[in-house]
Amino acid sequence: MSNDVRQWLAEIKELKQQLADSIRDRDAANESAANWRRLYNTEAQQRRTEARLAQQQIDALNLEIQQLQQEKDLLKAQDPDATCAIEQEVAKLQTSEQLQQKLIQVMMDRDRLIDTLKIEQANHAQTRNSLTAVIGDTIDQLTKQRGTAEK
Repeated sequence: MSNDVRQWLAEIKELKQQLADSIRDRDAANESAANWRRLYNTEAQQRRTEARLAQQQIDALNLEIQQLQQEKDLLKAQDPDATCAIEQEVAKLQTSEQLQQKLIQVMMDRDRLIDTLKIEQANHAQTRNSLTAVIGDTIDQLTKQRGTAEK
């Protein structure tokens, strides 16, 4: 009978060890699942943030498109022939590379025209100052002549 008790005790000890191993495995699995949940939630939050930012960018671009459309309509109303010519030229562009080249060309032309306008404005200011000085000198001379003529 002592063999039976030892056998039972050995079996109980083995079952306790199996239970401890199972509990350790369960705890490790729970910890792993919690880690995966954290990673998933972090990733999901990032995706929600990216989606929100993308939507904001889409909204901003839609607003810009509306503004450009309004400007186009205004320009078309002011000068329909020029607008039609521009639309035809843009319609000829087939690839994004062509569009980029055209945009670069237009931006360079714009910069050149801005520089020309600044020079013209400076020349205009200089002419205005010169004319103002000449008018002032003329008025002074007329005043002196009237003063000497009255004496």
